[in-house]
Amino acid sequence: MDVGAEQVVPLPSANSRALPRIGPPPFSTKSRSALPMGEKLSHEEIAQYARHLILPEVGLRGQERLKGAKVLLVGTGGLGAPAALYLAAAGVGTLGLVDDDVVDRSNLHRQVLFSAEDVGRRKVEVAARRLRALNPHIDVQAHDARFEAANAHGLLRDYDIIIDGTDNFPARYLANDVAVLQGKPNVYASIFRFEGQASVFDAKRGPCYRCLYARPPPPGLVPSCAEGGVLGVLPGIMGSIQAAEAIKLVLGRGEPLVGKLLLFDALGMEFTTLHLAKDPACALCGPRATQKDLIDYEAFCGVRGEEDVPAGVPSVTPRALAARIARGDVRVVDVREPHEAEIARIPGATLIPPGELAARAHELPQDEDIVLYCRSGVRSARALQLLQTLGFRRVAHLEGGILAWSDDVDASLPKY
Repeated sequence: MDVGAEQVVPLPSANSRALPRIGPPPFSTKSRSALPMGEKLSHEEIAQYARHLILPEVGLRGQERLKGAKVLLVGTGGLGAPAALYLAAAGVGTLGLVDDDVVDRSNLHRQVLFSAEDVGRRKVEVAARRLRALNPHIDVQAHDARFEAANAHGLLRDYDIIIDGTDNFPARYLANDVAVLQGKPNVYASIFRFEGQASVFDAKRGPCYRCLYARPPPPGLVPSCAEGGVLGVLPGIMGSIQAAEAIKLVLGRGEPLVGKLLLFDALGMEFTTLHLAKDPACALCGPRATQKDLIDYEAFCGVRGEEDVPAGVPSVTPRALAARIARGDVRVVDVREPHEAEIARIPGATLIPPGELAARAHELPQDEDIVLYCRSGVRSARALQLLQTLGFRRVAHLEGGILAWSDDVDASLPKY
């Protein structure tokens, strides 16, 4: 499953929220990490980490623990980029990067590891080079691979902690499950528009992701980053929180977000912490667990393929639609939001936002051919299915949305 093409999604509805913590805090400021210390620091490293070393909670021994730590980051996008930068700067000795994507121009407003000259290059290769330049004392392992059930155990086996920077539900459940099965903590975050969430799922000390979300949301319910948008600084905030949580786990200091869910609202600039309970009926980490290994996560989440366009939906190509518009024998309906239509639109199209479609369907004639379009074809396909349930039969949607229209028909339209 792709973890690189940023597809930021919110969490599904929780099974349990604001529950009291079970037992005492799993860590305290006096606790010590079970992770071994790395090799002694060189004089150059001591100078580089000086501001860490004078912290009594870190000190020389703590910095040596960081040097001996091995952290796997799944995804080098919005969350993974800031997390990787700060872990590298902090001196985490071995960083593993997993991603099979390339840098896209739309990544640059939030994925701070990359620059304009990197567009089209492999993300892990660029990221590894930047991190090694930032800190030549660490080992960066670039895994240019798709994160999936077939390789997840092998990827995590040599690492102490996994950081979940994934962007879709199949990858998120996979990151959780492989961490539980290998007995390792999973430092999690999720972002959507102006909101972020973070936790540390460690089944040895508290709930896992499945304790909170036993089932994923129905396919298509949650829009992707490309469809819903995300504030550029938000993943920087949440990815930095993930880095901080991983460092605390290595040092054994403070109280990590085990058994807690941290909520952040960038518009209100508010943090809220919810206490989470371990689910005794959890199929993965409960006392009567029924799941003993990894599963087919795309089937579990009900998705197949990156675009998640429902199969069998009537469609037309951009060139075919252009020909029909020229003949004047089709009605075109834009099912995006008004602010998107201001960026680019097909001339003559009727704008009906998806949230208004059911109530405004009476404005559309059922005895005419109708073609719906959105940004990439995902929302228009679902809008088409809605119209079909309302009795429309002469309706199709534009393959690839206005992005494909820009590629094949009108290159003057900007792509977003």
